[in-house]
Amino acid sequence: MRAAGRSDWVGGSVPHVNPSQSIPPAAQALAQFGWAWVALAAAIALHVADEALTGFLDVYNPAVRAIRARLPWLPLPTFTFPVWIAGLAAGVALLLALGPAAHHGARWVVVAALPLSAVMIGNGLGHIGASAYKRRLMPGVASSPILIAASAYALVSALRLL
Repeated sequence: MRAAGRSDWVGGSVPHVNPSQSIPPAAQALAQFGWAWVALAAAIALHVADEALTGFLDVYNPAVRAIRARLPWLPLPTFTFPVWIAGLAAGVALLLALGPAAHHGARWVVVAALPLSAVMIGNGLGHIGASAYKRRLMPGVASSPILIAASAYALVSALRLL
């Protein structure tokens, strides 16, 4: 006798369902983009923490001052730590807050992911390149491979939805 509310397979074998056949490809691409967006936001948060803990501003601000001495028309900002970390934390919070929109496939989020991903790939490569050039580990280089991978994942996921 079956208990009320129990499905037919309880106590027996679970029917096999192939997830790739049960979910339409468009829904798979949409879900993939949503998770790629969240992964990108998390990678950026990790990268910000890496930069903060390894003294990024101690390298960035003097470099900007030297560039401005040679190219005074170039509008490169210098930062104090509180302003810099607050701005980046707000940016990461905004990216995470857009997670539900990304999971729903809001077209403007998909489009925004393209330049954001490209810039973050360049950012990660810049840290790695600077480390190779200076022959020492520069601030932010430890998290750069993760940033590049998450950015590439978000870029490819976004391109699949266009």
